[in-house]
Amino acid sequence: MIKILNLYAGIGGNRKLWGGDIEVTAVEIDKDIASIYQIHFPQDKVIVGDAHQYLLDHYKEFDFIWSSPPCQTHSGVNHFLNAQGVIRYPDMALWQEIVFLKHFYKGKYVVENVEIYYDILIEPYAIGRHFFWSNFNITEKKVKMEVGRMNGSNQSRIHTKRKIDGVFDLGGFKVKNKEQLLNNCVNPELGLHILDCAFRQKQKTLAELKIEVTDGGIPPKDKSLGILPNEL
Repeated sequence: MIKILNLYAGIGGNRKLWGGDIEVTAVEIDKDIASIYQIHFPQDKVIVGDAHQYLLDHYKEFDFIWSSPPCQTHSGVNHFLNAQGVIRYPDMALWQEIVFLKHFYKGKYVVENVEIYYDILIEPYAIGRHFFWSNFNITEKKVKMEVGRMNGSNQSRIHTKRKIDGVFDLGGFKVKNKEQLLNNCVNPELGLHILDCAFRQKQKTLAELKIEVTDGGIPPKDKSLGILPNEL
């Protein structure tokens, strides 16, 4: 059984299509959002708490860690907000987790965030509007980014047209910022694809990669080889 830690879980977009022999612990700081997650995934252990601290305290207990730290301070919209008087630092907890997992975690991990507005500190994989930092190869995947459905008002019906119908329906839940909850979700197909890349697709070893390069193969910077450039 694969033991998975799902940090900053939200309502569980990335989790939706995970199947097989898995045991998931989800951490979400907002109790109302955590309750929605628990309704959708009653078999998971759901913890209401600080995901950043939980990672430090429990990382050794899991085979796979997915972390999606809040993206608001990293996205390109900060250029607009800064001009409007919203002055803020990027939340460096994102980079703390990437560096910590890279150097101290023995299992497989992925840290997800939006396409950032500043210079990249550590090279990610890029799929759609998402950046992914991981210690395994993530292959290309084309998916639609919208993942939910809202109903109940004229404005919500407009939102419905912009979402994939039937994946998550928040119409019956009393929770704030429903559209943002849906927008924060990783598309379930993408969540499944990344789990498959970690455990169900053959990864090339460092030895295999060196043989290919020695024989005149593709240079190491090409991520399609199945290994991160900074592992060379």
